[in-house]
Amino acid sequence: MDRSITELMQIAEKFQIDGMIEQIRPHGNGHINDTYLLTCHSDSKKRHYILQRMNHDVFKDPKGLMENIIGVTTFLQKKITENGGNPEREALTVVCTQSRESYCRLEDGTYWRMYLFIEDATSYDAVENQNDFYESAVAFGHFQKLLEDYPAANLHETIPNFHNTVDRLAKFKIAVEKDVLKRAKDVQKEIQFVLDRSDDCHILCDMLSSGELPLRVTHNDTKLNNIMIDNATGKGICVIDLDTVMPGSALYDYGDSIRFGANTGAEDEKDLSKISCDLELFSLFTRGFTEGCEGSLTEKEIRMLPMGAKLMTLECGIRFLTDYLEGDCYFKIHRPEHNLDRCRTQFTMVQDMENKWEQMQAIVEQYL
Repeated sequence: MDRSITELMQIAEKFQIDGMIEQIRPHGNGHINDTYLLTCHSDSKKRHYILQRMNHDVFKDPKGLMENIIGVTTFLQKKITENGGNPEREALTVVCTQSRESYCRLEDGTYWRMYLFIEDATSYDAVENQNDFYESAVAFGHFQKLLEDYPAANLHETIPNFHNTVDRLAKFKIAVEKDVLKRAKDVQKEIQFVLDRSDDCHILCDMLSSGELPLRVTHNDTKLNNIMIDNATGKGICVIDLDTVMPGSALYDYGDSIRFGANTGAEDEKDLSKISCDLELFSLFTRGFTEGCEGSLTEKEIRMLPMGAKLMTLECGIRFLTDYLEGDCYFKIHRPEHNLDRCRTQFTMVQDMENKWEQMQAIVEQYL
C-alpha cells in the first residue's frame, strides 16, 4: 500500500537514526519489498538510511529471515574488520529499533527494517560493460569466501525448496498431470524437454545429500543489481539483498549468474535464434568467481560449475513452464504466453550449453 510521508517518518522514527529526517523518497525498482531512502541531518553532516517494508506474502517468516540477516551480516563485519576492511561499506549494517530489535511489526501487520545506506557506490540493473560482470563475479565469490566457515545448516529456509530441483520437477509433473487450463497439448515439446532431463534434476541434490558437495551459505539472487559498485574504483564492494540467503550449494549462486548474465538475449526473447551461452562471458565470470573464492571451492565444486550453470537454467525454465501450465499465478506476465516465451529461452540456453559442454569444461579446468 502507498504510504504518506508523515506515515513513513513515523515508521522511521521507530529506528535508531542519527539526526533529524530531512527527506524520504522511494528508492530503487525492486518488485518484492517497498524501499525508501532517508536523508537525515546531524551536526552539519548528512547521513542516509534505507527503510524497507518486508513483503511477508513472499517471505512468510520475517523473524527467521531477519535472524538469517543478523547472523550473516554480523559474521561478515567481523571477518571484514579482521581483514582490515570497512565493515560499513563492505557489508550491510542493520539499524535496530528503539527497543533494540532487528525489525518492527506495525499494528496493520506489516514488517519494517532499516539499513545504513552505502555511500558513494551504485548498483546497476544491466551490464554496461564486461568489467561490471567480472566485478559481480569477484564480489559473489568473495561472499562465498568470507562465509565459508559460517554454519550454513543453522540458516532458515526463507523460501523452502527454492533450488531443490527434485522438488521443482515433482511439482512440474503434477502441473502437467492436472493440466488445469488444458495447455499441455500445445507444449508437448517443452514438456518432453524436461522429462528427458529428469535425471539431471537429481544431480546437485544427491551430491549435497551425500556430502560430495559441501553445504554453504548461498545468496540465491546473484544478479548484477545486488552488488554495490564503488563509484571511484569501479570495484564490487558489497553484496546486498540478503532476503534469500539460505543453506545450499555455491553452484546455485554461480549457475544463476551464468543463466542470467551470459545469455546473449533477453529472458523473454521470442526470437530464439538470439539466445545462446556467450562463452567469453562464461569464462570471464568463472575467472572472477574463482578468484573471489580464493581457493575456498573444492575441486569437485569447480569441476561441477558447468552443471551448476545448466541446472539453474533448466530449473528456471521448469518454473516458468510450471507457472504457464498452472495459469500464470506466480510470475507477473505482460502478454499471453509470456511465461512460455521465458521457458523457451531457458531451454534454448540449456540446449546451447549442452552443445558447448566440452568447451565449458575446458574453461573450468583452467581454475582447478
